[in-house]
Order: sequence, then structure tokens, then C-alpha cells
Amino acid sequence: MYKSELDKHIQNNSLSNSFVLFGESSFLIDMYTKKLTDIQDASALTYYYDEYDFNSAKAHLSQASLFGGQNILIIKSEKKVPKKDLDILIDYCEKNKDNIFVYAYYGSDHKTYNNKNSFGKTTAMSVRFFNPNQNEAIFALSQIARDKHVNIDNYTITHLLEIHHGDIALSSNEIDKFRVYDRAITTKDVDNLVFGLALVNIDELIKKILNKKDFKSELENILEHGEDEIRVVTAITSYLTQLYMFNIYIRVNGAPNALEILGYPAPKFVVDEKATLSIKFKPSTYYKLHELLLESELKMKSSHVDKSAILLSTIIRIQQLL
Repeated sequence: MYKSELDKHIQNNSLSNSFVLFGESSFLIDMYTKKLTDIQDASALTYYYDEYDFNSAKAHLSQASLFGGQNILIIKSEKKVPKKDLDILIDYCEKNKDNIFVYAYYGSDHKTYNNKNSFGKTTAMSVRFFNPNQNEAIFALSQIARDKHVNIDNYTITHLLEIHHGDIALSSNEIDKFRVYDRAITTKDVDNLVFGLALVNIDELIKKILNKKDFKSELENILEHGEDEIRVVTAITSYLTQLYMFNIYIRVNGAPNALEILGYPAPKFVVDEKATLSIKFKPSTYYKLHELLLESELKMKSSHVDKSAILLSTIIRIQQLL
């Protein structure tokens, strides 16, 4: 099924208790995973792929909740969980309607889940999410703003989307900034509080690099706005160090804890994003990346060198190592 059908089930209170969410829009997958599992006093367990363990996942759904409520199991993964595992976990939800299971699949191979009969005669709902068009993006952001008690009209939301080149995930992350105002948000407020992709936004550049996407326009914007090449390299090194800390912590403890990893309680979307990205890379890859970046920084600090050329070469080599 598609998003519109799922919305009707939510509206009519006719939802199943097991879901496979997939498609082109990671933002909508995240949004609906949260919406479907946001249940007070439930016993929730979230797995990222590298930490996923079938036996403990099965045990979570089979045991009685410690608080007498519902058991919720969430698996977030860019790699496919074995079909036989999914069938068994879904079966536990078929037998116990107090269970809720959400498999959020962020990979690109959708064939397995696109078939209406993928999970036989079970009530499991398999939902594909396409990237939202502009009207859908505006509507989704207006819902998020309403939930967070932010007074912002569609015209201002459109302006926010334009700043972020239509990226709904980036735009939604900005909504929290407007909660400081006890009034309607204007386009001027957006300009004052939001750094768009056309301005200095090194974090977004780094995420594009690490996801092996085209980064050149973002890099040009950053350098044109006066950012120093050495600062870009040190920012990438710092970001990778944080990801490595997430990676180690998740491997040891099974789930991230921002307070223990970063020393402060970061927003959930930041924690989820960094946790998901961190487990994509092996410890040996982190070592090679840090070695490359430190060597590049040292070269840049030498006299009479083309720092821009070194930076571009370094980023290309980073993507080759991933």
C-alpha cells in the first residue's frame, strides 16, 4: 500500500500491529515509524542492523511487558533482515495484538516488499513511501509545526523549504528553533534563524560526502562564503570522531545514549541520524579516514600549497574508502 492508504487506516483506527515501511523517502519512513510506535508506557526496543539479534528480538515480543502495557519492536536497517525472521516476528504480532512491530527498511531493493502477498495471509501492512511533492511537504511540515505548537503559515513554510532546496528532512529539523516565539513566524524569522544550504553548512556537506553523494556545489558554496579549507578538514575529522564514538557505544550497549557519548542530551533526530550513519562503517574504515584527514591537514599547513586542490582530493579519496 501507499501513504494515502495508511493515512486512511490511521484515521479509521483500522491499523494492523505489524508494519514494513520502505521506499524513497527516509523522512517519511522515520515520521511514520515514530507515529505508529508513539505509545505511552509501552516497552519499546529499537535495533539498528549491526546490533539486530533475532533471538532477543523474538524474546522481546514473546515476553509479558514489565509494566503491563504493550511490547514494541523497531528494526531500522539499510540492509535486509532475513525474510524468515520477519515472518516469525510478524507471527508473534498475529498471535498477540498487544505487540507492535515496525521494520523500517532504508535500502533501495523494494521488490521483496512491494508485493501485496509478501507476508501471506497475515494482517501486516507493507507501505511504500515516495518522496513528497511540494504540497505534501508543506502539509507534513505544517503537521509537525502544529504538533510542536509553532504558529507558521504555508507561505512561510514554502520559504523555509526553498532555503533548504526542498529538503523536507532539513526543513523539519528547523521547526524547533521557532518555538522560542510566542507569535506567528514570519519569513524574516526564518532568514534570521535558519542557515540554508546556500550558506555555510558544513554538517550537510559532510553528510553528503559520507553518503557518497555529489558534494561539489555545497563545497563551492562553503568556500565562496569564506570558509577556510583547513576548517572544513577539521570539521570532517570531528564529525567522524563523533560517529566512531557512536559506533563503539552501540556495539557495546546495543543502543545510543547521547548524554554518555556526546556529554549532552542531543535531539532524538540527531541521535538517530548519527547512530544510523555510524554503523555503516567498520572500525578499520574509521582508522583509514582519520589517517587520511590528519595527513591532509598537515599538508595544508605547509607553506605555498593549493589548499583547495588538497581538500578536493581528500574528499574524493574519502568517498573511495567508504
